[in-house]
Amino acid sequence: MKSAASRKATEARLEEIREVAAKTAEVPDGLKTSVRSRQSLEQGSYYGLPALKAPVWTWEVPLYFFVGGAAGMASCIAFVAQLFHANPALVRLSLWTALVGAAICPLLLISDLGRPGRFLNMLRVFKIRSAMSMGAWILVAFSNCVFLAVLSFELHWRGLVIPLSSWLLWLAEAGAALTGLLLASYTGVLIGATAIPVWSVNRKLLPPHFLTSGLGSAAGILELAGFLIPATQFLGFFASGAETMIELMLFARNRSPDAPLHHGRSGRALLIAGLMEGPVALLLRALGGATTEGRFAAAACFLVGALLIRYAWIWAGRSSVDNPRTLFELRKASSTLE
Repeated sequence: MKSAASRKATEARLEEIREVAAKTAEVPDGLKTSVRSRQSLEQGSYYGLPALKAPVWTWEVPLYFFVGGAAGMASCIAFVAQLFHANPALVRLSLWTALVGAAICPLLLISDLGRPGRFLNMLRVFKIRSAMSMGAWILVAFSNCVFLAVLSFELHWRGLVIPLSSWLLWLAEAGAALTGLLLASYTGVLIGATAIPVWSVNRKLLPPHFLTSGLGSAAGILELAGFLIPATQFLGFFASGAETMIELMLFARNRSPDAPLHHGRSGRALLIAGLMEGPVALLLRALGGATTEGRFAAAACFLVGALLIRYAWIWAGRSSVDNPRTLFELRKASSTLE
């Protein structure tokens, strides 16, 4: 064991090193370190190391965001259609759309994670304050509810009514609608709850943004399947109008963290996707809404934009990491407010 005098000398030496480093950002006596000059530190890094780690998600994750949003909102459409005694064929297609999406989503996540065991390990934890943990459980709950809803509906569709089947159908559809609503919006919460500057500063806007995008996608799928009815037209108008307003809000913001939304690949992708989801789709519905071709064009335009905008947000997150100065500015602003 070191003597008291030795420990005291060591502590004094450490204190001397701290004082010198604080004044000059240099460590004396040739001590090996990654500390750079004060100017380099101010430019946004932690002693030569990246201040933030770039998102490592592969192409499957933004596709999962898109599929999950469309599937979740399709289940909501099915429940509302059933509630108002709409065409049973519309309810059936909406439920099957949700079920197919519920089957694809885990495959995309497993592909991104590398092996099935990693997805199963996510279910070992139930943490309400973790968007990722809750997202895994929401997906599982949604998949089970949709499966029961489709099974019950198919039994009714074929006239095979069993005891309490009506109650089971309503409960399953209600559960699918509730969990579908969460599935379509939680992805916005997930990326907004990170330290990535462009995601963090837009955390309040991302959930409704992904929600309306999912709603327009589900309506677009139904329209492309032939359900050119006033209800899907209304949903298309509403989703495109809401997306137009959201895109205008995003492009009107000139804060430093929002730079990836205006420049580079992510900025170009967001601009194109926003136009396709919003003004272009809205214009196609307004001018050609009375024709089959106009409705198909508007639906297809919205779907392409909704898919592209998920990738645009992921690219924006990666671009945001390349400018660590933004993180320090946000932390300084947060400290000032506190």
